[in-house]
Amino acid sequence: MPGGRFGVIIIGLIGLAVYYFSNQQVNPYSGKKEFNTISIEQATKLGAQSYVQMLRQEGGNVICGGGTSSCDGAGREVYETVNEIGERLRIAAIEMERDYLQAGYDFQLVATEFDWTFNVIQSEQPNAFCLPGGYVAVYTGILDITGNYDKRVTLDDISDVDKLAVVMGHEIGHALAHHGAKRMSNARLAQMGTLAVGVGLGDMDPGQAQMVRQAMGMAAQGGLMAFSRDHETEADKIGLELLVRACYDPREAPELWQRMGQIGGGQRPPEWLSTHPASETRANNFRRWMPAAIEMYEQRCGRLS
Repeated sequence: MPGGRFGVIIIGLIGLAVYYFSNQQVNPYSGKKEFNTISIEQATKLGAQSYVQMLRQEGGNVICGGGTSSCDGAGREVYETVNEIGERLRIAAIEMERDYLQAGYDFQLVATEFDWTFNVIQSEQPNAFCLPGGYVAVYTGILDITGNYDKRVTLDDISDVDKLAVVMGHEIGHALAHHGAKRMSNARLAQMGTLAVGVGLGDMDPGQAQMVRQAMGMAAQGGLMAFSRDHETEADKIGLELLVRACYDPREAPELWQRMGQIGGGQRPPEWLSTHPASETRANNFRRWMPAAIEMYEQRCGRLS
């Protein structure tokens, strides 16, 4: 009966609301409470397992690290450059977390506990990532974009590393803010909500029930996409602060994202249909944040030329 059906749905949604609000944590980077059901320890364990699996799958494409024997002179230089940037960003992350803690935010420090690891993967893929636990990989395909942008990957691309530091700082920002765990938690919540509604549709006309399920699925997908875009923006901002604290030039960030927007001929879906903000949106965000970043840089690192 309709009344019973909707009663089941309402009870299920109330249960989800209780579950949602009882698993809130303060995000020190935004000051807001956010839903998360996966502990730092659980996320770090998953990150370590995924990283080991990834290195094993890449095999001989891992340059100079990860147990590989592939390490010529050029590879060694790239590997050492990535590790030097990573070390400066690691120190910046530890300092930043301590400053946020002293400012009154109540959260668990992770930068001192992460098993920071930096590897370089030989690949045309323009990518980099940082898994929970501080497990970082940089693909050589991104070096031309962060380097001299001449359509070739050479050692000239690491003669100026500020843009590469932008990328690595962004990826580390994801790990510091526990974005992976939060995405998994929200995806699980969406699945539970869809299931709760599905149970309440048991005796509904099959055609109508299918329409409701599709609407629920689209709403959940749209919500998760918006959530992911927010994470990307937050990681950009955290990465910018890490960049400045590590004394890399923040002014390189807008140009980097303009370049990223040109990958694949600049063809992208509308921003609202994407898990990432548009590259121009990201470049504009960095321009808006830049005065404060430059001020902080010059206070800590000296005058920018």
